[in-house]
Amino acid sequence: MITTAKVNWIDNYKLEGHTRSGKTVLMDTGKGAVAASPAELFLQSAAGCTMMDCYLVISKSRKHLEKFWVDLEADESDTHPKVFTKIHLTYNFVSHDLDDATIQRAIKLSEEKYCRVHAMLKGNVEMTSSYNLNKNG
Repeated sequence: MITTAKVNWIDNYKLEGHTRSGKTVLMDTGKGAVAASPAELFLQSAAGCTMMDCYLVISKSRKHLEKFWVDLEADESDTHPKVFTKIHLTYNFVSHDLDDATIQRAIKLSEEKYCRVHAMLKGNVEMTSSYNLNKNG
C-alpha cells in the first residue's frame, strides 16, 4: 500500500499538512509559533502510535483505563541536523483493574511488533521506556 501526504507552505514558517484521509495538521517553528513544530509532532507520533497499540491490547484483555498518557523526553544532538539521539517514553496508567503483567505485555507488543514509528526509529535512536500504574485514580 502506498501512503500519501501533502504539506503546503502558508507563510514564514507556517505549514499545513494534509493526510490522505483528509485531515489537516498545522506546523510552525517561527517566532510566536501557533502550532507544533515538525520535530514536536514526530515525538507525539511516537507516543500516539504506541498508545493506540497499548489501548488495543489492554481493552482486549478486558481491563479498563480511566486515564492514560505518555510523557516523552528526548535528547538532541548539538550539531545539525540536531537529530534525536535518545527518546524515553514514560507510560502513565490510571486504572482500578489493570495489572503489571498486562501493561508489560501491551508495551512489549507495541514496541517490538506493532508500532511502526518505534520500528522506524529502532537502530537509529536509543529508545527506552518505563511505566507508572495508579490504581487509586
